[in-house]
Order: sequence, then C-alpha cells, then structure tokens
Amino acid sequence: MTSLAAVRRTISALALAALAAGALAGPAQAQEEPLPVSVTGPDSVNLSLQPESGEPGEPGEPQIELGLRAPGEPVPDENGVVYPIHQGDYTVTVDASSLAGVAAVDFSRLGGWRGCSVEGLVATCSDYEIYAGQEYNDLGGIRLDVTDESAAGDFGTISVTAAGEGLAFTGHTVDVLVGGPELQMRQLAEPEGFRAGDTFQAPLGFRNVGGLGGKGVVLRIYGSRGLSFPSTFQNCWYDPRDPDELRGGSTALCVFDSEFAAETAYGLSTPFPIETAGFALYDVMSYSFSAVPADQVDKLLAEGDYQAGTGPELGLVRLPDADPSGYTQYADMDFPTKNTFDLDLTGERLRARKGQTVSVDVGFANHGPAWLALLRSGGEPISFWVDLPPGTTTTTVPEGCRRADWEGAEGDYLCFIDTPILEDATRTFTFGLRVDEVIRNATGRAFFAYTMPNEGNPANDSGEIVLNPRGGH
Repeated sequence: MTSLAAVRRTISALALAALAAGALAGPAQAQEEPLPVSVTGPDSVNLSLQPESGEPGEPGEPQIELGLRAPGEPVPDENGVVYPIHQGDYTVTVDASSLAGVAAVDFSRLGGWRGCSVEGLVATCSDYEIYAGQEYNDLGGIRLDVTDESAAGDFGTISVTAAGEGLAFTGHTVDVLVGGPELQMRQLAEPEGFRAGDTFQAPLGFRNVGGLGGKGVVLRIYGSRGLSFPSTFQNCWYDPRDPDELRGGSTALCVFDSEFAAETAYGLSTPFPIETAGFALYDVMSYSFSAVPADQVDKLLAEGDYQAGTGPELGLVRLPDADPSGYTQYADMDFPTKNTFDLDLTGERLRARKGQTVSVDVGFANHGPAWLALLRSGGEPISFWVDLPPGTTTTTVPEGCRRADWEGAEGDYLCFIDTPILEDATRTFTFGLRVDEVIRNATGRAFFAYTMPNEGNPANDSGEIVLNPRGGH
C-alpha cells in the first residue's frame, strides 16, 4: 500500500515539474505561478519506552528535524553570498494535539533563534525568507518523550502546514507510535583459538525490548574484504564485494516472514557461517535485525546486486530466559585477531664520486600473510623515517615523503604509506642525492619508529642506505 508520505512526495514532485514547464512556456507565466515549497521531516517516529541514558536534567536530542525544500539548489554569487529566492511573510503551524496523553512534546528548539509561539500542543512559527533547495531552510527540531500516561501501542500524529502569499506549500505529517518493536542485537565474541582461514559459525540473534510485537524481520550482515558469506540459505540474498573496492565489503540479507513477540529474544535456527580469508586481520563484521514487513523487502534488495542463496531455509527460534545484558543496539566485531603481517624496509648500497647525483631506492614490502587495513581509522596511513647518508644533499624527494625539520623528528624525512596495505604490496621511494663529500661507508637507514602490533618479523623493519661501502659493492 502506498503511504500518505509517498503520495505527498509525489504531489510535491508534480508541482515542481509543473513550475519547470511553466518556466519554459514563458517568463510572464512563470512569475504568476506561486513558488512550490514542501515541508520536510521524518515520516514516522517509534518512541521507545526504554529511558535514554544521558546527563540528568539535560534534554535529549530532537527525534524530529523539520525543514523546507524549494526548487533548485543554493548557488553563491562571486562573493560567496547566497540570496533567497523568496522574501515575504509566511507562517508554519505544527499541530501535535493528537499526542495529548501519548507523549510529551518539546517545541523549544523549533524556529531557531526566533522561536515559535506555543499554545498547548500547537506551535506557530513565522519567517520571511526562503532559499533554493533545503540547506538554508531549517525549521528546527521537536523532542518527544514518554510520560507516565504513555503505553505501548499509543499512536498520534504531528501535522505541519504552512501558508504565505505567493507560496504553494505541501505540508507534512509525522506518525508517532509508542513502544513499537525495538530490536537489540546479541553481542558476539571471537571464539577462542580462532585463526585466519577458519569459518566463524555466528550465533546471531535479537531481543525485542519494545512494547509491541510484529511480523516480518530482516537480517542484514556486512563483512569487509577478508570476510565472505557462502550462499547457504534459500531465504538469504548475497551481494559480494566489488574486487576493485578494497575498503568495500560483502552483504547478506535474510528475510523472515514470521511473528515476534514483545520483550522476547530470538536466535537463528542454525548459526550463520562467515568464512575468513588467509589474509584476514581485524576485518569488520556487523549485523542488525530490523522489523520490516515482507512487502517492503523488495526495496532493500533493489539497493544492491543481490543473488538468491540455495540450500535449506534459515529460521528464527524463540530463546527462553535471554539475559538482557547480552544485547546491544549495535553489534559488530573485528576478527580474526591472531594473524600477522611482515613489513619489510630495504635500502641500497652504491658508489658515487664527489659532485655526482645518484638515485637511491628505499623499498617497502608486505610479505603477509595478513593485510594491514586499519579499517576503523578510515584509511589512516602508516609512516617510516629515512636518515640519509652524511656528506649528501637531497635533490629529489619522493611522493609521500616530507622533510622532517621540526623539533623531535627521528629522521631526515618522514614517509607515509596509505592503508589498506595488501598482503603482497610493494612500493619504491626514490631519493635523488648529490654527493658533496666522499665518505667511506657513509650510512643512513630507513626504519619504523616502533614495532606495530601483529608484526610477525620485526628483524626486517629497517634497511641500510650505504654510499661508497668498504670492500665489495
């Protein structure tokens, strides 16, 4: 069934299209048309019966953020100033009367610095300017809280309307449900003795802490590059990682068209298998159960390139006496933790005459078996230092390195390597050096300042750079 929110969005889109058509027909006609403006905000709020944690006496964050959307996008002029596309008085009315006895309504952050006049559960906000797009048309937020009168299943709406000369507003309605399904995830831990290459039989599950049950659950599982999901279950759909996206991951969606009760825990009829590659190390796995009716699943599957699984059907089973402390809002895990990589820095030995400019290669390699991803750091690079041989002047600095001319520097240059670093990665950093003075066995080095966790062979974490070595080359 098409929701009222979808109908309202369709009407708004048709109004914008009509305006565009009018503009093409002629300037005079476009000026006569009122400016179409739509009120924006969430379609619904599930108001939890569970109290939020926070500072005593401090108001919680608004669950509802309202705004306006006008045609076009804001474009600054040559001075960076964005001008409104409409000037003229207009009012916005937020009517939460139907929430009487359902929830407490806080309008204090509505209307920005101007504020709004409030009478009972109705707020009236006045303003003068409207900008293209949505970015500069913020109306502020509304905070909802349960009261002693609130009960699971209580329902109400917040109706937002607006009016102003020369403006055609499309209003918005926010549905508010108290104590609806609220699913928390079972916390996971890496099995003792687990190694890269093993398969984790994940005991996934959820606990409904809401005051109402429901029908229809979707399980979404994500795994980064070192994790994969065998297509084992016929009611699961699988979207593997794009091999060109190192920081991407695989996803699986499993659909359960079954009922679940309030304040009850459920687990899978059989553990969900998660395979780990031989190079896996601190890969990220996360999962979530969501209350999604079966008729909305197609929308989720359309978001990826999902392929249906084969094999038996995966089911849900009710768990008796589940400990609430074992469940959390967000469930994720970094594993396996027992793998190692082998970072290797090498220098070069060569001969050069006074005044000669030579190229010196500093080599970097990871001999595995693990990759170094630092997924939680968002691609934060690792670094190493380079001390160049005495008697030389740098003529060329490789990309990724910079002169270490600050107090406390541990070398002449600091070089960076972006992550992820694959299990077989190699790279060369080439310095240009002019020999100002011939010094026998002039020695520099490339080195890591510390041994990284999971480094399997610290012995090759540094390499010498030698000019005019004694004896053989």
